[in-house]
Amino acid sequence: MRIAVTGSSGLIGSALVPALRDNGHEVVPIVRGTASPGELVWDPTAGTIDAAGLTGVDAIVHLAGANIGKRWSRATREKVLRSRVDGTSLIARTAAALDPRPAVLVCASGAGFYGDRGDEQLTEVAGKGKGFLADVVEAWEAAAQPARDAGIRVVQLRQGIVLSRRGGALQRLLLPFKLFVGGRVGNGRQWWSWISLEDTVSAYRHALEQALEGPVNVAAPGVVTNREFTKALGRALGRPTLLPLPAAVVRLVFGQMGDEMLLGGQRTVPEKLEQAGFVFAQPEIDAGIQAALER
Repeated sequence: MRIAVTGSSGLIGSALVPALRDNGHEVVPIVRGTASPGELVWDPTAGTIDAAGLTGVDAIVHLAGANIGKRWSRATREKVLRSRVDGTSLIARTAAALDPRPAVLVCASGAGFYGDRGDEQLTEVAGKGKGFLADVVEAWEAAAQPARDAGIRVVQLRQGIVLSRRGGALQRLLLPFKLFVGGRVGNGRQWWSWISLEDTVSAYRHALEQALEGPVNVAAPGVVTNREFTKALGRALGRPTLLPLPAAVVRLVFGQMGDEMLLGGQRTVPEKLEQAGFVFAQPEIDAGIQAALER
């Protein structure tokens, strides 16, 4: 297949692009600024994209979006929302207008859609939760509607925490744990859905190749609480996990972002992936962390 990819230089994109090429696909990165040979240029803020260069693509993978892993000021919240909604809308409208149209649009999405639901097991049929992230994901996924209306198969991968030492939550946790100051966050009872980077890449490939459609939970079946997650990280690094980060400190330092992303969580179940025959390489947390540390 000829596959166009936004966000190709990010954590997931930088692993997905070479994997797709190794599997015999032609990959066309969609980038901001100046394009290198074989790349296309877009500017989602300005609403512009090289539509002509997309002619003939069989699929589009849309990964681009502003970083959510920092304190949410009013400006940050707006940037997070607009980067996802505007970018997805531009991709979906452009794909719908192509002749021929791509067969599939696979979009990144987030488990934050479900909000903090305690111990409730959340499959893809669970409704929207409360909070900023839930509102963002709802608007983010809705922005792909023009592609769906045009008959393109749209898949939205609601990702948990992607484990990699090169980025994301795990990278931020490594230093304090290595310095012997790691521990649970808050009471540690919140569920942290996670997935290895290897399985994330495989899930995107699965979504391109199989008849998946709509929201799909991308999280390992071995979902754990924050307490279990930190204990597993401590085991992998040979460090104690005795120094908790109190909830009051999390709220003071990170504000709403800390409440939703660190003190809250989702117990997601990858029902649609497993029904579609997906096999996890790292279904349990110890294997997932070990794989992340070795890559």
